[in-house]
Parts: sequence; C-alpha cells; structure tokens
Amino acid sequence: MDSAVPKGSFGRHRKIMPFEPGSIEALRDASRQKAASLNQHVLGYGAQAEAEWGAAGIAAPDLPAMRKHRLERIRAELKRRGYAGALLYDPVNIRYATDSTNMQLWVAHNPTRHCFVATDGPVVLFDYFSCEHLSDHSGVVDEVRPAVSWMYLYGGELTEQKVRRWAAGIADLVKEHGGGNGRIAVDHINPEGVEELARLGISIGNGEAVMENARLIKSPDEILAMRRAIVACEAAMGEMEHALKPGISENELWAELHRGNIARGGEWIETRLLASGPRTNPWFQECSSRIIDAGDLVAFDTDLIGPYGFCADLSRTWLCGDAQPSNEQRDLFRIAADQIEHNTQLMRPGISFRDLVERSVVPPSDCFPTRYGVLYHGVGLADEYPTLPHASDWTADTPDGVLEPGMVLCVESYIGRLGGREGVKIEEQILITDTGNEKLSTYPMDARLLG
Repeated sequence: MDSAVPKGSFGRHRKIMPFEPGSIEALRDASRQKAASLNQHVLGYGAQAEAEWGAAGIAAPDLPAMRKHRLERIRAELKRRGYAGALLYDPVNIRYATDSTNMQLWVAHNPTRHCFVATDGPVVLFDYFSCEHLSDHSGVVDEVRPAVSWMYLYGGELTEQKVRRWAAGIADLVKEHGGGNGRIAVDHINPEGVEELARLGISIGNGEAVMENARLIKSPDEILAMRRAIVACEAAMGEMEHALKPGISENELWAELHRGNIARGGEWIETRLLASGPRTNPWFQECSSRIIDAGDLVAFDTDLIGPYGFCADLSRTWLCGDAQPSNEQRDLFRIAADQIEHNTQLMRPGISFRDLVERSVVPPSDCFPTRYGVLYHGVGLADEYPTLPHASDWTADTPDGVLEPGMVLCVESYIGRLGGREGVKIEEQILITDTGNEKLSTYPMDARLLG
C-alpha cells in the first residue's frame, strides 16, 4: 500500500493557501473583532449568577454610565491636583479607568500592562502582545499600543535601553496632550523610570492619591455591581458551609469558595485567611491541611474579587458539626457580634474618622492584645482608602477625614483571648447613605453561636 503523503499536503490536513496581497490586515481586523465579541466581559457571567441576581432583585448596572463616571472622577482629581494625566500600572487602577482586564494577578507583579489617562485628551492603553481585543468592549479606551516592558525579566542588563524607549513614548503623549504641563501622576514606578522621565522634562507625583480619591465615592451603578458581587460571594459561602463537615481539611473547605467565585464569573481571592480550632487564635493563620474536627470554630475572611471586579470582603465564624457550642465559644461570638452591631450604628455621613474610632467599641482587656489591626476600612475594587485603626493606635500620621454618602466601608471584629484556644472573626460591608448606612452583606450568623 502506498503510504506516501500526497504532494502539497500536511498529514491529514489540507495545505492552507498563501495570503492574498493586502489580506493580512483584513484578517487581523476580523480576528480582533471575533476575539472582542468573545471577551468574557461581553459574554457576561452566566445563567447561574444571573438567576441568583434575579432572585435577589438586583438590576444590572449600566456599565457605559459606570465607566463614564469613573473617568470623570479620575479627571476631576487630576485637575484638582494640577496633573496633565495619570500613568497607571496597578491592574486594579487600570480596571477602574478602562473596565478591562488581562492576567490581573500576573501583571500585578510583572509590570507590563499600563495605561495613560490624559486630563484633557485620550485614554491610551499599553497592553501585552496581541491583546488589543481585550479592551474593545469598554468604549472608553481611545487607543491600544504595544507595551514596552522594562522589567529585568525582559530587559536583563539592557534594561536601561528599554527604559529610554518606554519613556520616550510616555513623554510624547504628555507633550501632545498636556498643554505644556509636564506633571503626571504615577501609581507604581521604579527609580529608572523616574530618572528617565525627569531627563525628558516630565515630573511625577503620587498616582495612588489620585486613584484612591477617585475610587472613594461609588456611583449608583457601581453599588449595583457591588451588590451583585456580594450575592455571588454569599452564594459561594453557602456552598462552603454546606461542605463543612468533620473530617474536611481547611484547604478543601477554602477551595469551595474559590470554586463558587470562579463559577459565577468572579476573578480571584486576595488571601488565604481561613483557620479552624486552635489555629483561629491568634488571627492571621493561612489555611492549611489541618483536618477540621467536630466542635471546632471555623473562621474566615473572604477577601474575594468577584463579578465586575468588585470586592466582597466578609468574615464569618461557624461551628463545625452538630454539637452545641461551648460557653466560651458563645461568649467570644457574642462579644464580636455586639462590637459589630454597635460600631455599624455609628457609621453615618458627616462623622469624622477620628470621632468614629473614638466612639467605637473595642475588645475587652483580655482580648485587646490580639485585636484586629483596624476597626474599619474602605472597599471597592479591592480594599481601599481609608483605613481606620483603634483609637489607641491612632498616631500623628494617621489621616483624618469625613464619611460621605457613596462610600463603602467594612467594619471589622476579631475576638480572641490572649493565650486562649479559639477566636471569632466577623466583618460586614456597609454603604454610607444620605441618612445613615445600609448593610450590603446579608449572610446569616451561625444561630448556635449567637445563643
């Protein structure tokens, strides 16, 4: 039998004909349009998430309006501080400015993707190779250029040359759209970049200050997106609680939260804060292979980046198994629950940060040494400004401010006796309204521990 491959073919596959003259650009355009139409942000979050949001009665956010609001807040802050634009590397800040994503955790520690937002001019996204399609859905990115990455991974001992090429492109943008203003805000940058931009007449200021203040007040559409992220998070928490049985490991239980988040279109989880039994005191053990026993307390902090890129930052403590809790477990839980309830009631527009912490309930003396590091912190696309410590931890360099409508903060409690066996962690996510506050998180407490 003649087994020779026919001339002009490749195995069982037909030979692809050469491109026609001029067809490469047309194929590139068609490929980009195809890829853009299949972007995860275009396809949406899926039937499961949509059904849960429908059951909760949460309408879809108006994403074009949300994106417009965000750019307006960035540009207003740039104008207030006298900058020609912002150069952003933090993927959370790029998400805020463009509502686009690309390998979020990877670019968080590999500075390849960056974005320039002109105060009066375009939004230019410098993206990873062949990733132009990832921002086509947003409607706010005016141009996509290939990123020049000058981290050592790419530049080696020739990094200085890459820095010069990168800086020339940034300087040209500033000169074209800055109206003679050579000051820009940058959120993260290495010294080589600062020096080269300075050589080209560009000075830099604190981009974190710009972006944290821009992100401080949420629009109604952002609140809808956050509500949806919390519903998705709490649904995953329900699956976690259902899986909590004696004999499961901490890691196996924590994996349920990851699975539930990803299944609903969420993005990642920032920490591994789940502990059981004696590992709950002191706090800040990362989850482990420990097997959870009947009667153990299981405490966790979601730190979850969910659908729409919004953070659902909730903490709960559960009792494993069917037994009733001990008196000590109930006492610890009641102290934490009462602290959360009292401190939540204080959260209203117009109260200063300092006044808020001065009025807050703190852990009792035998639990105070193991207290959580903060009483309150902002939250949006991640943990955000402000961070409010206990009054006793307030220092001369702790910034004061005022709660405003549209801010969202988490209220925290960790209660564990110094030298004790177990501890309790509770955290709620709170919206500041025109007249007071609204608790966005709704996941029920363990009724057995409430007593």
